[in-house]
Amino acid sequence: MKLLKKILKIVGIALFVLFLVLYYLFWNFSAPKSDVKVLKKFSGSSVTPVLTYENFKGFKYRKLSIIKDTTLPTLVFVHGTIGSSTDFVKYMKDSALLNKANMISYDRIGYNYQDKNLVQESIAFERDMLKNILHDITPHKTILVGYSYGGPITLAIQEKVRKVILLAPAVYSKVEPMPWSLNLYKWKVTRWLVPPIWQEASKEKLSHKQDLQLFENNWESTPNNIVSIHGTNDWIVPIENSLFLKEQFPKNQFELISIPDAGHGFIWSKFDTIKEHFIQQLD
Repeated sequence: MKLLKKILKIVGIALFVLFLVLYYLFWNFSAPKSDVKVLKKFSGSSVTPVLTYENFKGFKYRKLSIIKDTTLPTLVFVHGTIGSSTDFVKYMKDSALLNKANMISYDRIGYNYQDKNLVQESIAFERDMLKNILHDITPHKTILVGYSYGGPITLAIQEKVRKVILLAPAVYSKVEPMPWSLNLYKWKVTRWLVPPIWQEASKEKLSHKQDLQLFENNWESTPNNIVSIHGTNDWIVPIENSLFLKEQFPKNQFELISIPDAGHGFIWSKFDTIKEHFIQQLD
């Protein structure tokens, strides 16, 4: 019996230590990266982005810009929840895309490195911030790329641009899933377990469904042509979001491209496929 208790004690301690290690790795992996680490991700690339800090309505945010040739179109990437400007590093390093476009990516408020600001939980705020970023870019050379929560932000832009590309856009409140893990944030007794960046993402996720209801019945009011790319196996943002959009737009304004067997992380797992669709829109 003493031996059994000793074994159970050792196993318990080992499991606890393992939990702490995995928790630290998860915390560290998902936390926004420093400027040095962000730029290091571009090592080996033929072009290093210009990293700047910009201001919008008193909020400071980080922006990555690759502007080589003003005669080229510009891809402007808008990340989701949880996310950052570095979600699109692989695209911003790709030589084929670099030959065809300038590129901009930025950290939304609440997702910057050591950000002291909270997420704004407002598509309208995010839309206006994006409009501010687009101020110095020629509209007919601008291609907006919105991933996940970034989808409704780009779709809410009412100014005419060259094209809007949606990647698994979260645009329809009725199919917005609420994972059980959100309860860890909702319950005060367990909230401390949720890393700060995930707390911000949780707040944005919990308010997103209601916020969408202010926009979702008027998506067709945009003057822009839309391409929506969606994985058929996406359970985080189901493809019904893109099917909902397809019903709102005329055929000559909206194109749905479904990626068989792809999940929500397809911007990484299906990089070559997504890249080819980008190139088609740039040609």
